Amino acid sequence: MIHTENLTKQFKQVLAVDGLSLDVKEGEVFGFLGPNGAGKTTTVRMLTSLIGPTRGTATVAGFRVGRDDTAIRQSVGLLTETPGMYDNLAAETNLRIFAELYEVADVKGQVEKYLRILGLWDRRGDPVGTFSKGMKQKLAIARALLHEPRILFLDEPTAGLDPEASHLVREYIGDLRKEGRTIFLCTHNLDEADRLCDRVGVFRTRLLVEDTPANLRRSVFGRKVVLHLRAADETLALRLRGLSFVGEVKLVENKLVVTLDDPDVHNPDIVRLLVGAGADVIYVGELRHSLEDVYLQLVRSE
Repeated sequence: MIHTENLTKQFKQVLAVDGLSLDVKEGEVFGFLGPNGAGKTTTVRMLTSLIGPTRGTATVAGFRVGRDDTAIRQSVGLLTETPGMYDNLAAETNLRIFAELYEVADVKGQVEKYLRILGLWDRRGDPVGTFSKGMKQKLAIARALLHEPRILFLDEPTAGLDPEASHLVREYIGDLRKEGRTIFLCTHNLDEADRLCDRVGVFRTRLLVEDTPANLRRSVFGRKVVLHLRAADETLALRLRGLSFVGEVKLVENKLVVTLDDPDVHNPDIVRLLVGAGADVIYVGELRHSLEDVYLQLVRSE
């Protein structure tokens, strides 16, 4: 659905995007993660045909960037980080204008549909300038969806929203994925990315790594099992270090933290060894690193 090869953007002396090669599948939620100034917004602007690349190629929904720009703009929905609205006009009027620009068949129906979904129907007649930041953000999301695009580019979709509104937006993104929409999500909310995204890419001018959140955790930190014992000592740790399938073993109070390639297979072997050595195993859990831990490790090492 989105394909890039060596996509690059140079602004005079600043290299904003360096040789991005990426594939995003149809119906996938892809998280594009990186610090401020990393080039994420520049990438989105190229993929939505708002600016042209310096070199490289990209296709979006089967259309070529730089050749089929009008078709691309008709096929995508875009929520920018700072969406502009006509502050002196009513919310409903704002959406009507954009629906007509997109040549939506049922302007009135589509406007009402998304104002209701995003909880703005009762404020449809109020000037947008009187809206809170969160309400403006929800209106901008409605605008991006009016023409039922196949691909959505969302730049910080829950920024400025209260917890209830953020939850609504996240649920709605999940519903859009079930409908087969493709979503390219730029976000600083790594917990949000972890919950929503099928795959993520960590980007800092160039793509550092891309994979599923689970695979990134394994590749960066490995899988670690925590064995809670009634009493633990270094002797038990030494026994575990002697096993061929065990990596690192740490003793932390009455817990053994063990790095394993495949806990599902080897956890029973470890428990049997410990019980045979006289240890009382209270319970076994897996140490789960957050996507934020993975992201910080990758960006700092870069």
